Amino acid sequence: MSHNSPWDQPGGPRRHGQRGGSWSGGPPPWVQGLIGLAQSGKSDFGGRVRGPKVRRGDVRAAILDVLAVEPMNGYQIIQQIAERSGGAWKPSPGSVYPTVQQLEDEGLVVGREGEGRRLLELTEDGRRYVAEHPDELAATWRPFDQAEEDEGPGDLKPVIGQVMAAVWQVVVSGTKQQQAEATEILADTRRKLYGLLAEGDSE
Repeated sequence: MSHNSPWDQPGGPRRHGQRGGSWSGGPPPWVQGLIGLAQSGKSDFGGRVRGPKVRRGDVRAAILDVLAVEPMNGYQIIQQIAERSGGAWKPSPGSVYPTVQQLEDEGLVVGREGEGRRLLELTEDGRRYVAEHPDELAATWRPFDQAEEDEGPGDLKPVIGQVMAAVWQVVVSGTKQQQAEATEILADTRRKLYGLLAEGDSE
C-alpha cells in the first residue's frame, strides 16, 4: 500500500539533488509561520508578539546559565535557550556569538576543540560568577516562566509551532524510511484529532 507523503504534495518544497532526504531552500511561508509560533512566541498569525521582550544583558546571562549545566557548542546554546524559554525566545547567532566572544574576553568562558567541534565551557571564574549571581541569572527566565503560566495548558499555538519545526527537520534531514514513518505518525494524529472532535459532538 503506497502513501503520498505530505511533502510530495503540489506546492510543497521541491527536491534538488535529493540524497538522504536533503532539500534545497528553506521552509515555505506557511511552515515558517507555524514554526515562528514556537520560536518567537507569536500568539496568532497576525504577528502580535506574546513573548516577553528580551532585555540587554539577557543573552549574556542566559549563555552563562546554560553553560553551567554542561559544555556546549554555539548551536546547542541557542537550542537550550529556546527550550528553557518554552520556545518563546530563540536568539540569533548574530547575538549569541559576539556575546560568547565577550565572555571569553572577560575570562568567564573558554572554548576547547573536541571531536571535530568547538565546545564552550565556563572557566573557574565563570562558575564563580554564576554561583555569586543566582538572582541575575534567574531574572532572565522569570518573564518566560510567567508567560507560560499565563498561557495555561490549553494554548495549542506554541505546540503547533514546535511540531512543525520537528516535521521540517524530518523533511530536511530525514531518510526515506524516516519520512515514511513520519507520514504515518501525522496521518494517525490527524485521525485522532478528528476523532476527538467527533467525541465532543456526541456529548
